[in-house]
Amino acid sequence: MAKKIRKLKIKSNRKYGNVGDSPGMIHIDENAMKPVLRLYSYNQQEVQQSDGSNFESVLQQLDVCTNHTHWLRVNGLGDQNLLEQIGTHFGVNRLVLEDIVNTHQRPKFDDYDNYFFVTSRLITYHEDELSNCQVSFFVKDNLIISFQEDYSNTFEMIVKRLIGGKGLIRTAGPAYLCYAMMDTIFDLYFSLLNNLGDMLDDIEDRLYENPDKSIMYDSQKVKRTMIMLRRAIWPERDKVNEMIREDIPLINKDVKVFLRDAYDHCIQIIDMIESYQEITSSIIDVYLSIVSNRMNEIMKVLTLISVIFMPITFIVGVFGMNFARQDPVTNKVLPENMPELYSPHGYTYCLIAMFVITIAQILFFWKKGWFNRL
Repeated sequence: MAKKIRKLKIKSNRKYGNVGDSPGMIHIDENAMKPVLRLYSYNQQEVQQSDGSNFESVLQQLDVCTNHTHWLRVNGLGDQNLLEQIGTHFGVNRLVLEDIVNTHQRPKFDDYDNYFFVTSRLITYHEDELSNCQVSFFVKDNLIISFQEDYSNTFEMIVKRLIGGKGLIRTAGPAYLCYAMMDTIFDLYFSLLNNLGDMLDDIEDRLYENPDKSIMYDSQKVKRTMIMLRRAIWPERDKVNEMIREDIPLINKDVKVFLRDAYDHCIQIIDMIESYQEITSSIIDVYLSIVSNRMNEIMKVLTLISVIFMPITFIVGVFGMNFARQDPVTNKVLPENMPELYSPHGYTYCLIAMFVITIAQILFFWKKGWFNRL
């Protein structure tokens, strides 16, 4: 028996600035989490990891590890002072800081003089809740800073690869690390789509076994999730394409090879989304057709029953009229006033006539094949 689809709750973190604000204004949401800093300084030989309690401790490690590439993870955006310190020290444009804090951005790529800025949508499914968050990456010479809204360990596998030191992750520079985190997000899209595909399979099984109105509601929830994914992945494809085609010193040819693979992943995700959207629409159409056909079958049965009982009802109605044959006072026979009421065995003959009419109608409908169509 197919499992019942789990309820999808969509968690949306939409934070917008105030109307009329000048560009570059930073507004911290009152529900934003306090930042947690983690710094990874690495080169081909080693990885130094530290949990920075404040930005000053991060700067100390940057000063010490001069021959390293640095990855600063900022989980939580609830400290305006910290963001302004980061912007001042690394020369981050105020518009970039605004985009980091206003987490409703679509995926995009912005190239500046000595750094580039990337945003992505992180859509995850956990404990029946769908979360749509923003992840931002600031990349310059030997530094990458990632900004996340929450404390999720989305890039924990990247940390393990970094500590393990296998592959190009330690030697290919911060642009490659940016690609690796974007590719992780695409892998999460694939995982989410696989879960949605299983949900659609369950809905289809229920559709053919025992269709009910919950199929419509569950299909609409899946369709809404597909729309959310489509809004995220289409600009993601354009962003990756822009990173491949533009001449950016921080993104070398080796990294662009991997970005082309990420672009292929985007195309695959788009194809899966479009296929699932068609399946979802088909499920809804089939359900409506089943409901319509079921209603038609019910109406056919009720119509046949009504037609069978119509002549019987007519006979009963005629003989149910209370017209006496004789005047109750003078006992005078009243002409043309239902003489059949006093016929011998009239009740029996009437029942036999109604029975014969009913059997005749049933045989007629059966010969026409109407019962076979029910």
